[in-house]
Amino acid sequence: MHLIKIEWAPSETLFKIGDFGIHYYSLMFIVAFSLGYYIMKKIFVNENVSEEYLESLFVYMVLSILLGARLGDVFFYSWDYYSNHLLEILLPIKETSDGYKFTGFRGLASHGAVIGSLIGLYLYQLKFKKRSLLWLLDRITIPVSLGACFVRLGNFFNSEIVGKYSNTDFGVVFLNRGETLPRHPAQIYESICYLFLFLFLRKTYNSDKKNRQGYLIGSFFVGMFTIRFLIEYLKESQGGLEDILGLFSTGQWLSIPLIIFGFYLIFRQSKLMKE
Repeated sequence: MHLIKIEWAPSETLFKIGDFGIHYYSLMFIVAFSLGYYIMKKIFVNENVSEEYLESLFVYMVLSILLGARLGDVFFYSWDYYSNHLLEILLPIKETSDGYKFTGFRGLASHGAVIGSLIGLYLYQLKFKKRSLLWLLDRITIPVSLGACFVRLGNFFNSEIVGKYSNTDFGVVFLNRGETLPRHPAQIYESICYLFLFLFLRKTYNSDKKNRQGYLIGSFFVGMFTIRFLIEYLKESQGGLEDILGLFSTGQWLSIPLIIFGFYLIFRQSKLMKE
């Protein structure tokens, strides 16, 4: 029996003019934010919240997610490099032998995106106190989980965050990495799992559980980072904290406290509902 083996060597750019181009990875972020805006608009309309609050929310989310994801990659995974290339932290450039070259932002970390978005939502809620922070967090999980699907697809197009070699005929051969053996398409595994998480959260939102503040965000943390924790076993090492702490990968170490916090939110709220 022959397993499925795919040879993968896509272009990273949708189109290119000179040194400037639209990368598929960037396109996936645009799709994710656009769908997020559409979903939150429906939620705001459904719950009689003025759409004037949505535009500000969108700005806070875009800036906090991108900034958090960038700084997450810098400090969790790549500080050894960026400590000697400080300009590259917030500028879309990379130092070469001929000077600096425009590259766009390549390094983004999902755990940093979560931390950044939590800070952004907290700051947003301080200014726009239409609903509670937990109400906002519960509902933002729905578009965020869907957006994560597209981000992982972007990683697949970039042939990055790759899986380990499958040691069988099954998997993806990343030809543009100069490889000849198939790897687990870990990015696709993760993307599909996040899609199921999105469907679960959407269904939960349409039930009475959406009124249990903290339940959706707790379920999001448990689901999102349990998925991440398990799939890390199939990914190649990305360095970072695992070089210091050992045992687990950096992604797993960062996922553990968020999983625990998610369970706390779920059971804390369940206890309050019984009182």
